[in-house]
Parts: sequence; C-alpha cells; structure tokens
Amino acid sequence: MQIFGVDIGGSGIKGAPVDLDKGDLAQERCKVLTPHPATPDGVADGVKQVIDHFGWTGPVGLTFPGVISDGTHIRTAANVDKSWIDTDARTLFSDRLGGLPVTVVNDADAAGVAEMKFGAGRNRKGVVILLTFGTGIGSALFTEGELVPNTELGHLELDGHDAEKKASSKAKEDHDLTWEHWARRVTKYLAHVEMLFTPELFIIGGGVSRKADKFLPLIEGIRAEIVPAQLQNNAGIVGAAMRASDHAR
Repeated sequence: MQIFGVDIGGSGIKGAPVDLDKGDLAQERCKVLTPHPATPDGVADGVKQVIDHFGWTGPVGLTFPGVISDGTHIRTAANVDKSWIDTDARTLFSDRLGGLPVTVVNDADAAGVAEMKFGAGRNRKGVVILLTFGTGIGSALFTEGELVPNTELGHLELDGHDAEKKASSKAKEDHDLTWEHWARRVTKYLAHVEMLFTPELFIIGGGVSRKADKFLPLIEGIRAEIVPAQLQNNAGIVGAAMRASDHAR
C-alpha cells in the first residue's frame, strides 16, 4: 500500500509516495526550498508543488515543525512564520490540494513513529527518545512503544537559551563549529534530557544523522544507548504517510 508523505522543514519541503509495507520511499523524493518568510500560503504552495510533481490524487500525510492540537490547529511556530499560530492547517492544505484528504502531525513525532516501527526503535520498550537535529531540535518521546505527542524538548533551556539555538545542526553551521565543539554542546543537551527522562535509548535523526560517524563517537558520559536514525532524513516522510494511512481507515 502506498500513501503520500510530506515533511515540512525550516529549510526544505520534501515528499514522496511511501510503501507502507516496507517503510521506505516508493519513488525518489521531490524537494523544494521552504519559502522565506515561511507563511501558511507560501508553504502550502510549496507542498502543492511537491504533490503535483507526482500527480498524486490520494490521501496525504504532512509533518509540521510545531505543536499541533486536535490534529489540525497549529499552536507553536518556532522555525516558520508566526502567522501559522492558530491556523487550521488541515483545512489550509486540503483546500490548496483540491480537496485531498490531509493528515497533519508534528514533524518529530512523525519521524519517531517511523523509527519505532521500521527503524532504530523497532521492538524497543521502556523510554525511547528520538531527537531530530536540523533547523531546530525536534523530539518524540515513547514509553513502552506509545507516543507522548508534541513534547518539543528542543525548547528546554540550555545555558540560558532554547537548546536548539545552541545545539541544532543550524547552530553548528551558523557558528562554524567543529564537530568536536558541536558534539560537546550536544552532549550537554543529551545529559539534560537524560536527567529529566532517563531513557534507555536516544535515536538521533535529522539530516545530520547521515554523518553520525563524525560526532556520535565524540559523545561521552551518557548512560542511554545512542544510535543514528536508520531511516535518516526520510523518517518524517514515512511517518507522515503512516499517520495518513491510520486516519484513512
């Protein structure tokens, strides 16, 4: 079975049909740049461009980088335009896509759901936390395989700032940090999260997971197991499609 998944990020909007039996993309993904400012209309146009690239006419799952209540209303918008707050995202996207059925889910929650079923979290119990390092830091918290939605652990305070301002991959790029310097910041952040939640496993996702060998060996002093996301930066697309499939049943 195939369902379309779209992952909306601070830098790019990417999507593809997803093979839900395999938990992988059924075709090579299409990516467009996230508009700046990332307003609702501008992002909706980008999503439509990705969908139109494939001529897709069925259900669509979309991720969003913020808290989503009742599966439709946007409550936070840290890395996109503030005009998103209180937007009815499901209606916005469905209208822009000609009435296609749309499911909207937090981006890190979508990635976590995919990793727990098809990737690094498969068959893992206890407390598992997926963290996506990108424009910000997204989080997905699981206990005994069940998602606790909209955790937003990237906004925990670290050195007087939102953690994602210090330890996201964007912070690494913006401040031209070496892998060693950035790994120290990530270690400090993981230690704080570990102190609060005592997970058995950290899954590190986002685009930087493709370069896990450059920084994971530099992280020390964390008791939890730390592994890269197996689906890497496609996890959000897969998880969005999974959620759309659940809602279509």
